[in-house]
Amino acid sequence: MKKKTKWRLLGVTGLTTGILAYASTYFYKTAVGISKKEFVAEYSMEEIYPDDPWMKEKQWYQTVKKEVVTQQATDGLLLSGQFIPAKEKSKKVAIIAHGYSGSNRDMAPWAKLFYDLGFNLLLPDARGHGESEGDYIGFGWHERKDYTLWIEQMIARFGDEAEIALYGLSMGGATVMNVSGENLPKNVKAIVEDCGYSSVSKEMAHQLKTMYKLPQYPLIPLTSFVTKLKAGFWFGEANPQVQVQNSQTPMLFIHGEKDDFVPTDMVYDVFDAARVPKELYVVPEAGHAYAYVTNKSEYRRRVTNFLENYFS
Repeated sequence: MKKKTKWRLLGVTGLTTGILAYASTYFYKTAVGISKKEFVAEYSMEEIYPDDPWMKEKQWYQTVKKEVVTQQATDGLLLSGQFIPAKEKSKKVAIIAHGYSGSNRDMAPWAKLFYDLGFNLLLPDARGHGESEGDYIGFGWHERKDYTLWIEQMIARFGDEAEIALYGLSMGGATVMNVSGENLPKNVKAIVEDCGYSSVSKEMAHQLKTMYKLPQYPLIPLTSFVTKLKAGFWFGEANPQVQVQNSQTPMLFIHGEKDDFVPTDMVYDVFDAARVPKELYVVPEAGHAYAYVTNKSEYRRRVTNFLENYFS
């Protein structure tokens, strides 16, 4: 009986280990690997349809003068982006970060906002997205180093008088928060983040619960281990809440009051953690990434007033 029990326990242990290994690899491929993300709402910022709330912004983006720019990352990946010159000569530059599984083309509405404020625009494709090389999604963690290189490129282009704003939406919001904790040049004057998550671990746990009705343990730690092996980072490292504690740059935090993809509570975590001049704008009735379209005039007013404090 004891031998049978031992073999049964070994069999159950082996089966459980196999299931967990399969599940963690599956979740890595689903969330981190480059593939079509079925759980991300599909919309096209290039297609214009009747009553499109972004019609003017899309038409502008399709016709405005653009230049392809590239940047080699520290790990050798070739990153790509679009540069749009300001309508009048200016030293102001807005570097705009898109969201998860998207590309720079998705950022037409926010690009137009900064363009109207007199900024030159740089819209990078994150590694593994759009025209940039890469076979995994970095969740804004490896991208923080990429953005320091983009910042250096813009300073080289516009000189020491360059004044730089960072803007990010969703994963892009997490990206610019992660960038905020780096040793940035004085040229970076302000950061605006919209609906970024406070940590990858918390966001992954939220998605695991809402999409699959599963607890975070042990799948999140195991998937994090697979991510470390394949993509070079732990989920626990990618923590905007920690990064903003080290920020020296004024920040505006924006979030939708009814965001159920990146829970609204997360914006209070990062806002409270920041020790810089800061503002918070929680948009009533707005879902994930819908803060701007929910109230365009107030969104523009908040962003404009915030930036006016830090740009000449």
